[in-house]
Amino acid sequence: MSELRLFQASSGGANEIAPRLADTEACVQRLVEANMQALLGVTFLASEYSTGPVHAGRIDSLGLDANGAPVVVEYKRGLDPGIINQGLFYLSWLVDHRSEFEHLVRDQLGGMAAAQVLWSGPRLICVAGDYTRYDLHAVREHRRSIDLVRYRFFGADLIGLETLATASGLPESGGVKRRSRGDRPERVGRQRIAELAAAIDEVLLGLGDGITKVQRKQYSAYRLLQNFASVCPPQHTKVHVYLSLDPAQVDLVSGFTRNVTGVGHHGTGDLEIRLRSEKDLERAQELFRASYAAA
Repeated sequence: MSELRLFQASSGGANEIAPRLADTEACVQRLVEANMQALLGVTFLASEYSTGPVHAGRIDSLGLDANGAPVVVEYKRGLDPGIINQGLFYLSWLVDHRSEFEHLVRDQLGGMAAAQVLWSGPRLICVAGDYTRYDLHAVREHRRSIDLVRYRFFGADLIGLETLATASGLPESGGVKRRSRGDRPERVGRQRIAELAAAIDEVLLGLGDGITKVQRKQYSAYRLLQNFASVCPPQHTKVHVYLSLDPAQVDLVSGFTRNVTGVGHHGTGDLEIRLRSEKDLERAQELFRASYAAA
């Protein structure tokens, strides 16, 4: 699942192409915090956040992801076997101090965001020069939502990120019961749409390794570091899917795809797809793959 993604942090040109580590850990932290939404899909809230005199810690970065989940971000310049344990130490403190975090969210983003914090899925994102094989294994065995991201600098203004390991920390979703003979037409119709929604779920989760499904009341989000798709609960005759693609780069089809940039809707993404049948799902798979690749 590892893929290097480059991000240009300034308008200047790179004067060298050889990948390198940062001069200091603070260099990595400053760049990520200044571009956290673009790099991690996380809204930046606070830097070097004190956990008080008793806990005696300082969280590198605090943020809120697109689904409302609290995020702790920890940085290391190179390889540090203690980064996961340190991050989990802070994540545990955060979960035990929910009201303090919600107060921070309220101050930065308003009361509505604070009321919708998703405490069922707090996240730890580690950004470091490298990880041990024990780190990679530990993440896959852990019950928390953890992402291990490796960085490299390229010249003065490019940073590359690779997600090496990820764990959702969330239970697997259950299957959908198949319809049986003798069901009434309206029940059959509901079951057919429920089966379509289950098929959409299967396709999205099957796009690649490391995909996490985050369940919210109004939608289900599918993400790597960032959301690439959101699926709303099935309606009577269709399922709405929202993708993180630029609608201007898509040939829109009336009744199937729609530009919802600036239009209020549940979930994230500016391209809406309306699915009514398995044939529609087949038509949509190329767009699903494009949004996954862009994430």
